[in-house]
Amino acid sequence: MSTGAVPAGARFPAAGPPDPDRDAEQHRDWVAQEFTWMAACGELQLPLPGGGRTRARWKALTRWAQRDLSLARLVEGHTDAVAILAELGAPGAGPAPVSGAGARWGVWAAEPPGYTLEAYREGGGWRLSGVKPFCSGARVCTHALVTAREGERRRLFALEVEQPGVVPWPDSWPGPGMAGSDTLDVELDAVRAVPVGEPGAYLERPGFHHGGIGVAACWLGGARAVARTLLTAARTWDLDPHALAHLGAVDARLATVDALLDSAAAAVDTDPGDREGTALLRTMRVRAAVEDAGGDVLARVGRALGAAPLGHDVTHARAVADLTVYLRQHHAERDLAALGRAARAARSDWEDV
Repeated sequence: MSTGAVPAGARFPAAGPPDPDRDAEQHRDWVAQEFTWMAACGELQLPLPGGGRTRARWKALTRWAQRDLSLARLVEGHTDAVAILAELGAPGAGPAPVSGAGARWGVWAAEPPGYTLEAYREGGGWRLSGVKPFCSGARVCTHALVTAREGERRRLFALEVEQPGVVPWPDSWPGPGMAGSDTLDVELDAVRAVPVGEPGAYLERPGFHHGGIGVAACWLGGARAVARTLLTAARTWDLDPHALAHLGAVDARLATVDALLDSAAAAVDTDPGDREGTALLRTMRVRAAVEDAGGDVLARVGRALGAAPLGHDVTHARAVADLTVYLRQHHAERDLAALGRAARAARSDWEDV
């Protein structure tokens, strides 16, 4: 299969983490080791959102995601947990301190249909029982913030991962995309946990929206990693005009969403407590724009270069698979419809005056 964009039989030099030819299991081990090293060395200490250096925080997430998206998924989870605990207050008893040497936190908050995690009191404390899906870093995190149901109410809890009753299911993520993040279903059987904040506080706080843009910053890094292959090809071979047109469009899209993150960070730092009530609309706009840009990059790089890098460059193929999965944290038309409802209710700069 050839598009005529690159010479037949051209080799695509792999880029990214050391030893790009590692298999999936070796890559997962590398991600776990790198994440553990980063936690031990203080590399995960980022500025908190809304503190005046939000853009520096998001740029760090983008940079790590451009290096490796699975690693960035774990880093984003840990740094989000630190921000959540700073906003809601760390539990006074139970799990080790958030910033303790080597502590590695995850945020396990997905609640898709068919899964139930119940919280209940027992012996003067709290216990969690059920199955939690999509737990990134299931076998490398030392602690996790987990949402569970206390009756009809959703509540956030902190727990130590290495305790009896926490059982990751190793075969619960067979797909190749984001396999390096060790995102598994985890069974919890009467696991000790400590409440963080009041019921509903996890979703109601302004930082929930700030964290959502942090995820989009990772999507941008993943898109850059995919786009890098096209840029490298353009500097290596004399690409045809169609491939160069795709490169031009990719460059424009990446620059546009980068500027959007600049603007969003400035707005968060100006109003970290969301007194103006604009955080939700801003976050939905940024996430929609970055998700659309990421999908466009995937399509254009594929159309420009054909199958060659997907078959010959394992780092590029992994970046494509990982970004395809990670972008699905945006719920497509469902999230766009929510954005439409918010835009309808708000006073927008672009409407007629």
